[in-house]
Amino acid sequence: MVNRREFLVTSILAAGTYAVAVEPIHSQTKITTDSKGLITGEVKIPVSGGEIPAYRAMPEKRGKKYPIVLVVHEIFGVHEWIQDVSRRLAKLGMMAIAPYLYARQGDVSKLESIQEIVSKVVSKVPDSQVMSDLDATIDWAKENGGDGKKVSITGFCWGGRIVWLYAAHNPRLKAGAAWYGRVVSPSQTNPLQPKHPIDVASELKVPVIGLYGGKDAGIPLDGVRKMQEELKKGKSNSEIIIYEDAGHGFLADYRQSYNKQAAEDAWGKMIEWFKKYGALK
Repeated sequence: MVNRREFLVTSILAAGTYAVAVEPIHSQTKITTDSKGLITGEVKIPVSGGEIPAYRAMPEKRGKKYPIVLVVHEIFGVHEWIQDVSRRLAKLGMMAIAPYLYARQGDVSKLESIQEIVSKVVSKVPDSQVMSDLDATIDWAKENGGDGKKVSITGFCWGGRIVWLYAAHNPRLKAGAAWYGRVVSPSQTNPLQPKHPIDVASELKVPVIGLYGGKDAGIPLDGVRKMQEELKKGKSNSEIIIYEDAGHGFLADYRQSYNKQAAEDAWGKMIEWFKKYGALK
């Protein structure tokens, strides 16, 4: 039985809703992906001490195993945009699953600012917990229609950083795609988050493509350049692409930060990357 003191969130947001901190939504650019031909909805992932909720989208045709892709949410949690991205990946023939990785720390959906989300929830989320919960998500996916031999990961913002770290944690992944996640240590260190992507870059075994904006005010470009140099020291074939005219969150079509040209090119490169390394047929 789930202990409410340990698991503060036992259900994710209903489809069609966005985190309060990102409103107003820019509906003129927002992409909406339907669920036709898909199985979609919330599932429960058994983890240490209980269960966490996740959004799962996969082709509805039964009788075969589908490549698994972990979708690691932005700082705003598993809101509608993350669910839509999961459906986009499912339309390509994948089982996309987005676990809510703050389940023990709290619900960010009603918090009104990024600063509040960070101070009240995100700063309290241990990297070790995230790694363990992603391991558990893969285990669940393998038992529920996913192909355990074809597992990849993608993530955005907060989740972009996690992609790099999880690729180092789990060398059995086929590939990863990290979207504008922090790569170097922030000015204020957090013992719950002791390592950063640049610390593991040269040791990676999993090929990860990093997709970053040259005008990202929150992710310093000099740090991204340093990450590029560290990746060259390793043998994972990982690389970073910088879109010089794009800012942070350039794939997020529901936000003002959306850059259509960069988003479409980067999305295509991610899919090519997954195909190249066997994560997607």
